[in-house]
Amino acid sequence: MKRHIFRSVLLLLAAGSLASAQSASYTNFIRQIQASSGVQWQLDTVATTGAQWSPQTVDSGGASFELWTVMTSPLTQSLTSYQLKSCFVGTYGPVASVTMHSEDPYGPIFRTRADRPFSVVITVNGLLSGLTDPAAAKSINLCHYVQSYGVGGTGVALDRSQAILSSQASITQNGSQTLSYALTSIPGSNRSKVRGEETYSVFSLADYQVPAAQLASSYIQIWPVADGSFSGITQGQLIRFVMPQLTIALNDLYPNSTTYVQTYQGSPQLGMVGTTLPGSALVINDCIPQSRVLTLKGYDAVFSSDGTWTMELLTVTPFGTDRLAYVSFNINRTINVNSTLTTDE
Repeated sequence: MKRHIFRSVLLLLAAGSLASAQSASYTNFIRQIQASSGVQWQLDTVATTGAQWSPQTVDSGGASFELWTVMTSPLTQSLTSYQLKSCFVGTYGPVASVTMHSEDPYGPIFRTRADRPFSVVITVNGLLSGLTDPAAAKSINLCHYVQSYGVGGTGVALDRSQAILSSQASITQNGSQTLSYALTSIPGSNRSKVRGEETYSVFSLADYQVPAAQLASSYIQIWPVADGSFSGITQGQLIRFVMPQLTIALNDLYPNSTTYVQTYQGSPQLGMVGTTLPGSALVINDCIPQSRVLTLKGYDAVFSSDGTWTMELLTVTPFGTDRLAYVSFNINRTINVNSTLTTDE
């Protein structure tokens, strides 16, 4: 088969996922796998846009092309590789693409939170419908897999062969279809704390010339909902003079989030804009969730008067602002002196 096949494959892979891959210092490469022999070639240091010829032809059995990226900075995951997309090219047969969509614009790895919706767009071209056309040219299979990372897992060194087949369906018509999901299907008893990935793969049917092959595949990572708590101040506490040392426990902060403590005078009220406590702001810009413990002291100047005050722990993500915890307390710094004045005559 002529080498120009690779050119179209490279453009297909790069267009949807690679454009933003370099913002966090990624190195990208494409792997070509011959279906009949299993021989592999690798094209290193692929640019974020453009096209180039494959160094190898596609044999009669077809070939798979996989787009990979390696995060080189920051070195939070020790040069872990991520497969972003894949497609298959053969001498004949349908062509498919799988594109994920979520509320988080991060790239190159699609991701969202356990309580947020996402969608998948499946596009198929080249399916035939003639009575004499082979079955492999008239139908393809869509498979949906789910896999949990486990408690505290990040997906590093994940064995994807252990993914659970959640559903499958046949596609017999060309065009695009959108699958929308309100919540993730990753298993777990605490639905707000599941973490893992959902994969959508399109496979051709086996033919006399070639075996069944993966035409396209993409996945989305699901991360847990953050939680947090205060210690050092209790609900309804009376504070007389010095504000106590405050300890803030933060769990599963979303990889793209800003978390801080604010305070305002009065009872708790959602949506209130208060004053940020010095030293409480924490910005996370990573590829995995983070947990932290913060200790605050010497923040008395924020509380300018006596009365009821509320302290809130807020986190801001691509999905909006969430209140993780709050506490209300009373401040009374007034000193009352009772005395009696007498005179001797």
